[in-house]
Amino acid sequence: MMELNDKYGREFKTLRVSLLSTCNLGCVYCTMGTEEEETADHKPQTPAAVFVGHIARLHEQLDLKTVRFTGGEPLLYRELPGVIEGVKALGIGNIKMTSNAFLLDRMAPALKEAGLEYINVSLDAMDSDSFFAMTRRKQLQRTLKGIETALACGLDVKINSVMMKGKNDDQVLPLLEYAFSRNIRIRFLEVMAMGHLFGHAGQYLLSQDEILDTIATRYNFNKLERKSSSTANYWQTDEGHVFGIIANDTEPFCIDCNRLRLDAEGNIHGCLSDNHAILLDDYDTEEQLQQKLRMAMQQKQEVKFVGSEMSMMHIGG
Repeated sequence: MMELNDKYGREFKTLRVSLLSTCNLGCVYCTMGTEEEETADHKPQTPAAVFVGHIARLHEQLDLKTVRFTGGEPLLYRELPGVIEGVKALGIGNIKMTSNAFLLDRMAPALKEAGLEYINVSLDAMDSDSFFAMTRRKQLQRTLKGIETALACGLDVKINSVMMKGKNDDQVLPLLEYAFSRNIRIRFLEVMAMGHLFGHAGQYLLSQDEILDTIATRYNFNKLERKSSSTANYWQTDEGHVFGIIANDTEPFCIDCNRLRLDAEGNIHGCLSDNHAILLDDYDTEEQLQQKLRMAMQQKQEVKFVGSEMSMMHIGG
């Protein structure tokens, strides 16, 4: 195992794996909704054995603690139970996934059996019209049913809600109350300057303070101590409910980030803000692999996430 850290003491302990660049939603913070975007990815899916091989080599070097599967939409990846089983066999402690839950109702039991423990569900509205405005899809109930099935299967469920001014800013309290009613931890996300929003995400920014002001109209709460490498700040209400905010713009968390990303083409990325992919090759020697990991570490931002023209559908959250 290599010793790899930078001047801030940051390491790579969490690997986010983008299994594919295809999604069955058209969320406005991820795509512009054009036909070209929604039909762009016709590449064959990378076999599970290839992903597991890459992850195994990275684990040998980094002693990974967590692997999170993302997309696109990971539930569209045909070998999802197999890749979960393969990573579980490597001895990595935490296996997680981020999903829109559209297909979760029928897949949750198999994923739990394969070794999945935690799932973050993207849910940006509790109102059908607002849900459609954010996702360009109907059938909000499919996502809600997926959440209920995941809970029934014993999966640890969290909700991620991207908040956009003028789009779904009226959904903060409905989302919060749904999460509280199910005893689910929810995190509200400030919109990220990625893909087509790079350079002008600010017009949609619903800040951490604005979200807190809305919540304060109904609840009293106190801030909790932030855990090292956490993307979110958390608060607890007087009733004991906990909610979080991922304030990548107004209170960035780069200073102790421990995340490395692997995309579906076999590239690693040290930071979402860097467009320069670093290709992993099966023929890389141990020394070459270590050099590539050092390059990825150098991609990390020093203070604040600055955004990228790269789409979130390609690299995952």
